[in-house]
Amino acid sequence: MIIWNWQDKRLQSAQQTQEMRDKNFNYTSSYRITDKKFTQLADSNMRSVMVAPKQIYAIGYDNNNYELSGNLDGQSYTDIYLIDLKTGVKKRLFEKMYATNGGRLSLAPNGKLASYYVDGVFYSINLENGQIANLTGKIKSSFVDEMDDHNVQKPATPNYGWSADSKYALVMDNNDLWKISADGKSVTSLTDNWKVKKSTIMTRLRLYPYEKGTDLSKDQYFMVFNNDTKDMGLALLPAGKSKINVLFSDANAYGGINKAEKANVFVYTKSNATQSPVSYVSTSANLANAKQINTNTPDQSKYAWTSGVKLLKYVSTYGDTLQAALYLPANYVEGKSYPTITYIYERLTDGLNNYSMPGYPGGGFNKALYLSNGYAVLEPDIKYKLNDPGMSSVACVVPAVKAAIATGVVDEKNVAIHGHSWGGYQTSFLITQTNIFKAAAAGAPLTNMISMYSLIYWNSGGTNQAIFEASQGRLTPGYWDNWDAFARNSPVYHIKKVQTPLLLLHNDKDGAVDFTQGIEYYNGLRRLNKPVVMITYKGENHGIAKTANRKDYAVRMMEYFDYMLKGKPAPEWWSKGVNRLDMEKHLETRAFSEAEEN
Repeated sequence: MIIWNWQDKRLQSAQQTQEMRDKNFNYTSSYRITDKKFTQLADSNMRSVMVAPKQIYAIGYDNNNYELSGNLDGQSYTDIYLIDLKTGVKKRLFEKMYATNGGRLSLAPNGKLASYYVDGVFYSINLENGQIANLTGKIKSSFVDEMDDHNVQKPATPNYGWSADSKYALVMDNNDLWKISADGKSVTSLTDNWKVKKSTIMTRLRLYPYEKGTDLSKDQYFMVFNNDTKDMGLALLPAGKSKINVLFSDANAYGGINKAEKANVFVYTKSNATQSPVSYVSTSANLANAKQINTNTPDQSKYAWTSGVKLLKYVSTYGDTLQAALYLPANYVEGKSYPTITYIYERLTDGLNNYSMPGYPGGGFNKALYLSNGYAVLEPDIKYKLNDPGMSSVACVVPAVKAAIATGVVDEKNVAIHGHSWGGYQTSFLITQTNIFKAAAAGAPLTNMISMYSLIYWNSGGTNQAIFEASQGRLTPGYWDNWDAFARNSPVYHIKKVQTPLLLLHNDKDGAVDFTQGIEYYNGLRRLNKPVVMITYKGENHGIAKTANRKDYAVRMMEYFDYMLKGKPAPEWWSKGVNRLDMEKHLETRAFSEAEEN
């Protein structure tokens, strides 16, 4: 027997899923050798305790008072405590700190300072005396992430922590990296107004073993990215200097640098849509005269391969300027149009120059396979409006397809769409709003936002309510107060308008999107006598794990698209279906024949 009480902080399903984690939980503790004193720092409420550098203090996080509400609407809060490791005394630093946006302190190497973010502003706090300083108040720039369109209160830009001497905090706005003194009085832009160039720092590359903070007395390296062109490159902040120099940036994807521990020898990787990653080595701090030291995929020239990629710009029906990646098929001929698969999720163009290897992924679709088999592939960006996730996808994807058709590469009469999970939801929704696609394939789709909202996310045991209200679902509050938005963005509520043939994948043990979502859409379409086939791999979860099943689905999906877009014969499983009894007889006959042969 299981008793589900409305006051449970975690659903009973979540408690079951997390039972072994709870049983095996370790409570951070300390033992002072000099005093021979043992202190348990964490407890059943303050389960997360981080020991600060120098082991003077520890920081404890207690969300006990907010756990229930956080599991309901996804908006999480926590109380933050300072723990004196010598005395064990706990002092509350912050009450009800907004935690959905991180809500954690970034500790300086000296163990006495920390930085944190609240409501669009970064601050520092002196742990010894509690003094707080506004770090970003003097900077005329926004520290709210402009690309984050989830239901999060002023999502933060990246915090890169502290300098090794604990004198400076390193904080990003949407483009520039700032070096800010601990008291907030001195600010220096290390990137010299990159907003104009639409460039940004992707990450700081950690080259030095056992480093504690960013040692500004040593050369520091960064991965850089241009949001407009999607060019990527590497940059250097020379030791003791205050300006980051871009060493190179181009239409390639770069892997992080590795440095020899006792020599100025640097190694990094380089790749693009047509070239698999290869390694380069340089003996210069500015990575000059780098030499390629290996080859990769030496047999690639024997196979049909993509001819490259185009970056398109288009305007959504909401008026937003967006981008889409259009990958060219193998042996592409200028002026010829090709059948095209539109693959969707959220924002995908940042991966414009990534190399794709053929394979059988858990969601069935592999870009390289389709490009090698005469298809173009379109990957558009999607920008969302709160309470209109489905309508947002229509506003972004349809104009992207039209822009791709205008290039001449895409055959407008033979365009299909595919997505898995959140992409599967949008695929299922798009075909209720447009007939621009000749065929569609949706993997593990959400189809009824009203019923999905209160179902269980079985992989974690939690409810979808928090995911809807503060994460990917982008619908808030509950449907009882927002019925029109939930219905307006649910594929099942527009099901009569579907005219596009649909291939559905939904597995019976899906722990992310409940199996009933696929069943509901399939049965609705079937009742309306609309062309739909649903594939279920028994025992499989949200993605397909077994190799045989991955191969099977990938082959069936391509058979389906080949029939729909290339005019090849329809596979029998699509045109006629499969009678279970006939299949069992077929298998029995095959088994008997094999036995006779043996």
